[in-house]
Amino acid sequence: MASSDSEFNPDLLLAHKLPEVCFRFTFFYTIETELDPCKSHFLLLIADAFHLQRKLRGTERSIDFDCLWWLIKNRDVAIYALGVGACGQDAVDSVELKFVYHENGQEHVQVLPTFVSLFSLGSLTDGLDLPGFKYDPSLLLHGQQYIEVYRPLPSKASLINKVSLAGLQDKGKAAILEIETRSYEQGSDELLCMNRTTVFLRGAGGFSNSSQPFSYKNYPSNQGLAVKIPQTQPSAALLYRLSGDYNPLHSDPNVAKRAGFPRPILHGLCTLGFAIKAIIKCICNGDPSAVKTISGRFLATVFPGETLITEMWLQGLRVIYQTKVKERNKAVLSGYVDIRGLSSSL
Repeated sequence: MASSDSEFNPDLLLAHKLPEVCFRFTFFYTIETELDPCKSHFLLLIADAFHLQRKLRGTERSIDFDCLWWLIKNRDVAIYALGVGACGQDAVDSVELKFVYHENGQEHVQVLPTFVSLFSLGSLTDGLDLPGFKYDPSLLLHGQQYIEVYRPLPSKASLINKVSLAGLQDKGKAAILEIETRSYEQGSDELLCMNRTTVFLRGAGGFSNSSQPFSYKNYPSNQGLAVKIPQTQPSAALLYRLSGDYNPLHSDPNVAKRAGFPRPILHGLCTLGFAIKAIIKCICNGDPSAVKTISGRFLATVFPGETLITEMWLQGLRVIYQTKVKERNKAVLSGYVDIRGLSSSL
């Protein structure tokens, strides 16, 4: 560690307020010599960086990660929708076609609420691109995603994403890092949406007895209200990666094998997109603006080409859901969706 007289305390790290709630990790160039080179864990680097910042403030150069910019184009919205299976079973599906095409022009294409999950991609990528930090991205697993949507989502806009470290837990053989991304349209102080991304860093645990992560409630024992069964295409991960998640774990067979998988796996956020699209179609009468909050926990991997079954239970204005892989009868995703209202047809 950077100093033998200072034990790593995750509570101190969580209490640290990042300036302007921007993604602003400060790492000194001396970090490689100050730290034991064997301790290349991401979370230890964060803790030691803050320790070094206090110890060496004003005496060393630092690297800053400021607010992240994101440009939304109509084309991006449509490509994303195709990536999560829109019109994959029926090219003229009246509910799903509006996410890809509009007769009055692409600027009128509707936006799936899970599209905003893409806004958090840059924060994680930049957070792992740090001097002195060597971490195999194939060991990173996406654990959970939480989304709040506050206003109607535009199909074309310039956004500013402000990111902060929101949570930190030790799972023994792995560490859990929570990153919060708050998105605003350029020139506006009104919050558009918020993402909270939870990632597992395998091999980075064992540093503390920190708090446990949020756990989901048990699911109802009765049969789900509705079930949608879309089959993913063998090329699903290759199409979804065009929306900005270029982790080779989802495209390179060699990288997948090094990570312990027989072949590339589907993005967790892609699976989430499939599930929420099914809920919008079944519960929200095809209206994406009805979705207020999305919470999803990734339970197991999905391989492109497998069939996804999404079961739903309506409890007031909350939809409890669980997605399984039909071929293996295995739960791969669970969570809930809060909606703003129900269609009179329900």
